[in-house]
Formats: sequence, structure tokens, C-alpha cells
Amino acid sequence: MSLLIKGGTIVTHEESFQADILCKDNKIIEIGEINSIPDDTKVIDATGKLIMPGGIDPHTHMQLPFMGTVAKDDFASGTVAALAGGTTSIIDFVIPSPQQSLLEAYQQWRQWSQKSYANYTFHVAITWWDDSVGEEMATLVNEHGVNSFKHFMAYKNAIMATDDILVSSFTKCLELGAIPTVHAENGELVYHLQNKLIDQGLTGPEAHPLSRPSSVEGEAANRAISIANTLGAPLYLVHVSTEEAVDAIRYAKDHGYTIFGEVLAGHLTVDDSVYQNPDWATAAAHVMSPPFRPKQHQDALWKGVQGGTLQTTATDHCAFCAEQKAMGKDNFTQIPNGTAGVEERMMVLWEKGVNAGKITANEFVALTSTNTAKIFNIYPNKGCVRVGSDADLVIWNPATTRTLSAKTHQSMIEHSIFEGMEIHGVPETTICNGKVAWHQGELLSRSGDGKYIKRPAYAPYYEALKKRQTLNQPKAVSR
Repeated sequence: MSLLIKGGTIVTHEESFQADILCKDNKIIEIGEINSIPDDTKVIDATGKLIMPGGIDPHTHMQLPFMGTVAKDDFASGTVAALAGGTTSIIDFVIPSPQQSLLEAYQQWRQWSQKSYANYTFHVAITWWDDSVGEEMATLVNEHGVNSFKHFMAYKNAIMATDDILVSSFTKCLELGAIPTVHAENGELVYHLQNKLIDQGLTGPEAHPLSRPSSVEGEAANRAISIANTLGAPLYLVHVSTEEAVDAIRYAKDHGYTIFGEVLAGHLTVDDSVYQNPDWATAAAHVMSPPFRPKQHQDALWKGVQGGTLQTTATDHCAFCAEQKAMGKDNFTQIPNGTAGVEERMMVLWEKGVNAGKITANEFVALTSTNTAKIFNIYPNKGCVRVGSDADLVIWNPATTRTLSAKTHQSMIEHSIFEGMEIHGVPETTICNGKVAWHQGELLSRSGDGKYIKRPAYAPYYEALKKRQTLNQPKAVSR
């Protein structure tokens, strides 16, 4: 069956124009004024609405085993929430336990993800190192379409990547044409501050941001950037939340480094006052790492978005319910870190970005879809509206309003960090793989309809980097 979208305004990262779109077999096959409608065609009237590339969330954790429990949203409920918010693809994380085979962990996550309603792909975390890890990284790149590897600089005594691991893994990424990514927080400092606060009797959620001040992110961001640049590798920093980290990325980019920055919808809109809420459960519901920051950091993040220092927006969707959060009732370090947001991300960025005059609709498309597709090498199949691209689209109604609430969201948890936010402009129809997956509040996709996305190594970065290394190579001195 074909799908024809009539009368809408197409919005890409580059331009906006009115045209019809004809889709067939998961591809866009025609764009323009289409009056000859093929037989067996479903027609959607998009008059007065915007047609944009389906959102791509580059940072989610569905069904994640973490801190003694498992995230409440699995690949079924989590991807339903994604579709409801206009997101057609997620990049989740395979996180092997220390000493676990990367391939074994990858196969486990692939098994869990078979029930996905939306498209999905994976970063793979490097949580330990020996030669076998490097060999399995090569297998993941060459045979399974993984082109990015994650490094947690936090979570000491669990999954923290020490400097020697960063050096070994970044070097292997450079060899393979893969992109290293980092969670930039100084894990040693966090561990020290957590213990100090507990000793002082500060055990509630209000201590969480005190244990992870902005300086620990700034230090780790600078260190990761320095290591990557010394080795000649590119770098992608996830969930940038501080002015110090934005400054580090901007400085690196100004000096010719290949650096990318990601920011969460939550960090752009929620501040650290949430940890002072007298209701323990409400404060604990906002415990995530990095924590929400004072408003001055939000201002820096928005400037980073506007200036191109930060290229992508994500959610770090890792949903834990109130019962799970209560595991840390007497010790804030035991509160499972994570919040939801895969459904709300695009609406929040539209309201607080486009409607507030901070970004244009075209920049919105770049930040929510296109830039991620380019960085992780799935563009132009994903992240754009052009003939030959995948038919992953969202029809956006700028005239509709909605109040965000846990009472109406698709996530399995009973709280929302965006509770009560009024949105003007919402996703009305989400098209995934050429089929209507979500329409006016109704789920039409089925479990297993989501497709795994293979991402080949991104050679252009490395060709440029190798040329730069050659140019900067010191010349031998004859004696």
C-alpha cells in the first residue's frame, strides 16, 4: 500500500516549502504536487500542518539493568512513547558488565529490542579492557553496524572507564572508523563527595546535585577532549549540562577539533530547585546524572544550541518508578539514576525553543533529527525529507495545544519531569517505515514493527583527521 500526504508544509533542516509526499515500501518516492493517486493508496490531509523528518533520539536506556533494578520502560513501552512524541528512531545503549563479552551483551540487547514499535540501533559501552574487547569492537563495526562506543567516566566500582581504557578504546575507534562517546563526570570526585555528604548526614535527594557539581563535569569534558585530540580521534559528549563543558567544546571546536555535543530536553528546561521539593518522592523522581543545574547553566546550554556548539538533543530516557526510587530512601546514592522524556522531547524543544524564539523550525529539525543522522552516519536515509529517503516522518500540528502530564504519557512510570508544561504545537501523526504508526492519540504500530538500523563506519571524519595528523607530523631533524 502507498501513503500520500497532501497539502502540508515540508520543513527540513535547510528549507520549508509546500508539497505533497508519496511513500511506498518504506521509501519516499515522490515530492511535489501529486494529483494522480495510485490505487490502494492511503491519503492523509496535512493542510495547515508541518511535515518533518521523524525524530531521532540519540540517547535512551530501555530495559536497562542498573543500580540493582531494571528500568521500567522496556523496548515496547519505550518505543510506543517515542512514536507518540514524533520520534521514529532511538539509539539505545548496550552496557556490558565488567569482564562480559561485548558480543554477548549486544546479542542480549538485540533480543530485548525485538518487541520495538519504532526503529532502534545501539551504542556499545566499553566498561573494561583487554585485547579481546578491541577484537569484539571490530566485529561489532564490521558485522553488526555499530559505529559508536560509549565510555562512562563516572560510576566508580561499577562501569567507570579509567584513562587507560579511554586511551585504548579511543585508539581502537580511530582505527575502526567509529566514534567514541563519553559521559563526562569525574568519577573519583563524585565518589569522594558522595561519601563526604553521607558522613555529614546528608542522605536525601538534595545531596545528589551537591555530589556532582558542575566542576566535575567540566574537568572530565576537558580531559576526554584532550585525550581524543592527542590521539587524533573525534569525540561525542553526551548530556552536556554545564557551562564549563559547553566552554570546553566551544574551545575545542574553535581550535579545529572534531567534537560534538548533545544536550537533554530536561537540562534545557528543568533547574536544580526540584531537589529542594519537600516531598521526598518528587525530589527523588528528578535524580539523574548529571543532575539538573542552576539556571545560569541553562542559559549557557541554550547559547550552545544557538551557536552550534551543541548539535543534538536527547533525553537519556531511563525510567524508574516511585517504588524503585524508594530504594534510596535512606541513602541518596542508592536512588536509581534516571528520568523519562522520549515522548516529550520534541514538544518541549518546540515550545521552549521555536515558540520562544530561540531557534527556528529548521534548526528544530536539525537538532531533533538531522544532525544525529549525520553524526552517526544514517543520513540521508534518516533525518531528511527527500526522494529515496526512508519514510520516517512526523506531521506536526502547530495549532494544537497540550498539557504534559504523567496522567496521559505513554511511559510506565507515574511521574513526569515536565508535569504541567503547556505546549503549543504537537505531533499529530507519526509515520515509521512508511506506515502510520501513531495518529491522533491512537497507536497503530505493532510490537516488532521497529527495524534495527545498521550504521556503517563514518570514513569522512577519519580521512580528514588523518590528513590533519599528516600535516601536523613533526619533521625529522637531520644531525
